[in-house]
Amino acid sequence: MKLKLKEDNTGGELLLFKDEPGLDRQVFTKDRFNKYFTIAWNPGKSQTVTIDGMEYEFPSNSLLTLLFNQSFSFEQAETIVAWQFNREFYCIIDHDSEVSCVGFLFSSTDHLIVKLSGHAQQKLQLLSDVFIEEFKTSDHIQHEMLLMLLKRLIIYVTSLAKSGYLPSKKLPDERFHIIRKFNLLVEANFKTEHSVSFYAGLLCKSPKTLSNLFALYNQKTPSQIIQDRIVVEARRLLVYTDKSIKHITFELGFEDIAYFSNFFKKNTGTSPSDFRNKGGFEKGK
Repeated sequence: MKLKLKEDNTGGELLLFKDEPGLDRQVFTKDRFNKYFTIAWNPGKSQTVTIDGMEYEFPSNSLLTLLFNQSFSFEQAETIVAWQFNREFYCIIDHDSEVSCVGFLFSSTDHLIVKLSGHAQQKLQLLSDVFIEEFKTSDHIQHEMLLMLLKRLIIYVTSLAKSGYLPSKKLPDERFHIIRKFNLLVEANFKTEHSVSFYAGLLCKSPKTLSNLFALYNQKTPSQIIQDRIVVEARRLLVYTDKSIKHITFELGFEDIAYFSNFFKKNTGTSPSDFRNKGGFEKGK
């Protein structure tokens, strides 16, 4: 079952998948014009999810959040319940940022996996049932009702994710906002800017201050985040496009093919050519 609401005047789209074997995204081919954020729930057995050519475990009774520029497929897509939406349907950048496209769930350059308690599973089941009813109720307030439900879903999933990813000690929101801003800046500039000092300068912080802040939140180091984002993009280009390694080298801001190849091998354990030849499907760390 694939349910969809589209706003003709704005281009906003909201989708719900349940018992749907065709749930996947291929950003560089069939889905290149559909920039959907995804919240996926696995209420069944543990299975494999392939994200940008890398295989990861998607545990039973867990949630997965995916960005609009990530390609993915599920081992058993028909057992997944998923919500997708684009920025035109829901993105409040200037206010209410905790539940917007720049909020906690979608400010990282990576995916999040959140383990669910029995109570959380029951609540998601109720929410999905209400979503389905509203999708099937075509009236003049359908959009408002579905928008309200989506916001409720994002608020709830955000609270679950924060409890799993943030330290128990309460830290000022301003510090956490810096981490989110850093991730967004990396997303916008990683192809041309590879140094921590560049991003620290934009945030009016020293590289050391950034490193200490990320350590408080048990995050990867700023340098690791930049490198990981470059590697993710390299994997995407190697698996989903026919661009040459030379072209990819320059597109990602490297001036020397050998240096890029060494960088990629250091971070993945394999060369770009071997990664492409194997189809990219390796087990995620």
